[in-house]
Amino acid sequence: MTTSFERPIAPLLRTVAIMLFCGVFSSSGAQENPAFGPAMRQTARLPVVRASHGMVVSKESHATHVGVDILRQGGNAVDAAVAVGFALAVTSPRSAALGGGGFMLVYLAKEKRTVALDYREVAPSALSRDAFLDSSGQPDGRLSRDTGLAVGVPGTVAGLAYAHAHWGSGRLSLEQLVAPAIALARDGVPVADDLEDSLAQDAGRIGKFPETRKIFLHADGLPLALGDRLIQTDLANTLRAIGLGGPSAFYNGPIADAIASSVRGIGGRMSVDDLATYKVVEREPLRGTYRGHEVVSMPPPSSGGALVIEILNLLEAFPIGTFGANSAAEIHVMAEAMKLAYADRSEWLADPDFYTVPARGLISKSYADDRRKQISPERALSANEIAPGRPQPYESSQTTHFSVVDEEGNAVANTYTLNLSFGVGMVATGTGVVLNNEMDDFTAKPGASNTYGLVGQGLNLPEGGKRPLSSMSPTLVFKDGHLEFVLGSPGGSRIITTVVEILINLIDHGYNVADAVDLPRFHHQWRPDQLVMERGVSPDTMALLQAKGQTIRVQDGWGSAAVIGRTNAGLLTGSADPRQRGSLADGF
Repeated sequence: MTTSFERPIAPLLRTVAIMLFCGVFSSSGAQENPAFGPAMRQTARLPVVRASHGMVVSKESHATHVGVDILRQGGNAVDAAVAVGFALAVTSPRSAALGGGGFMLVYLAKEKRTVALDYREVAPSALSRDAFLDSSGQPDGRLSRDTGLAVGVPGTVAGLAYAHAHWGSGRLSLEQLVAPAIALARDGVPVADDLEDSLAQDAGRIGKFPETRKIFLHADGLPLALGDRLIQTDLANTLRAIGLGGPSAFYNGPIADAIASSVRGIGGRMSVDDLATYKVVEREPLRGTYRGHEVVSMPPPSSGGALVIEILNLLEAFPIGTFGANSAAEIHVMAEAMKLAYADRSEWLADPDFYTVPARGLISKSYADDRRKQISPERALSANEIAPGRPQPYESSQTTHFSVVDEEGNAVANTYTLNLSFGVGMVATGTGVVLNNEMDDFTAKPGASNTYGLVGQGLNLPEGGKRPLSSMSPTLVFKDGHLEFVLGSPGGSRIITTVVEILINLIDHGYNVADAVDLPRFHHQWRPDQLVMERGVSPDTMALLQAKGQTIRVQDGWGSAAVIGRTNAGLLTGSADPRQRGSLADGF
């Protein structure tokens, strides 16, 4: 069964369409905006997709179909995830391009083992600690967002190829997994809702770069519109080279030369050696428990896993299930827990290859017991009343998430990104590769905030070879040793709270995957001191929250969660987030 979410139509026509097509639901959806900008709240109730052999959920329908086809051909979840990852680089170039990086959780069912794969972007070796400061020593956001200094060494190609080489089924070659993406790039895909929205919004930024302009804009400077065909010949050639030559074709030779030269051409410091020496890293995932469920998520340099587990630990002592979903009581205590966790993020989390990061201390139950004493069910703490805690030492925007589960129970939760929409805005000459501006995830100066308003201290300063802190939170949940849920979402600093809220909806409230995704979201990240809420929460609830001292800002929807549930008998249920127009859950 397939579900997708397309452009809204008049209510009467929408009703007729639902009746006629029985499963294809129209929704206003939402465009993800990393700067907390406007997006649209969904209007259609989410269906649940069911399957028994395999399932893929992603933000874009072509990519989802590619993944399901790979499963049908006998590929496993990793094979399908690799194919989806390359396909999204073609169909969702604003967020999933080859010029970015990310994190992947791989669950190997026969071994009952989960691996965390870090293919995050890395700072070029020549990037200095003061790279994003102006002449007076103050942070200059333009440098970390809009110049070559913003571009990190991309890890996506290396990460996808590594996953295939180590955990693929062995039935399908890398060339076979890249082939669908090549066809999509060579033959073109119709511009759909999400890409049309982003091109209209970002045309001014990307239009400054001739190589980007010739791909995504018409000769008159207007962006491609709905129904226009997006053809990416250079990207098809790059993908073909990767399929034939593996990741070395990307990190060495003409493609690497073009990437390094393009970055230096707009003020960056990337060298061909930076590309040639890029390495992915296998890490041990973080593990916690919540009401008898095991929660497995990404370790640093992602802050996602640590904060997801810390927030859940803080909430475990509260009777969340009796509060009522999205009640004032629930939202208040969850917001207070979020504040404490994000304060800890500012002080303690960074690249573990550079610092001893106390991640295990942050996710300990005893630490949560101590921090929880600051949460009052009746009064909101202001940001100035909260400081980072003291955990025990370590014991020996634009983003895309997709989830895959195969018939054997192998699973992949993958989140990768360019940072802002279309990254730095530039395509490396002759390659079709959109480049990231991920270096903005560093802290330009202790106490400064980035594009998402996240405050950081000294551990996350820029430094050559370092990986910037991230919020990406691909997550797996197990019950009694059996895989139960696979989930994640884009959304910049709001990724973490989106994952927490979906888990609360699934575990505490017993919602199905669709209703868990559909419920209006809220977010607090300590600073700025405001509780951001999606439209759809009742005015009465907001009034009760304000009476407790919460400062509320209402806005339209965010995120594009991809959730798969699995029963012990192997039945799969999936849901694609209607906030992202064109998202798709499909299985067989």
